[in-house]
Amino acid sequence: MSDQGSGGNVLAAICNIFIPGLGQLVQGRILAAILFFVFTTAAWATAIILIGWILGPVMHLWAIIDAARYKSSN
Repeated sequence: MSDQGSGGNVLAAICNIFIPGLGQLVQGRILAAILFFVFTTAAWATAIILIGWILGPVMHLWAIIDAARYKSSN
């Protein structure tokens, strides 16, 4: 993908709104995609207890921001 703020990063951030980690997958960052998906899903799954209602949205927002701010090392 291109530099930070590019259309690719915007698309990746939009993908993350629907499925956490999908934006990282679009950017080709497989490990980050898996980790964001697993941890965000686990955070939402713990919503039965109080901390899940806080941690779920935080993890989801973090995945979106991470994809939007990603800058390739190439």
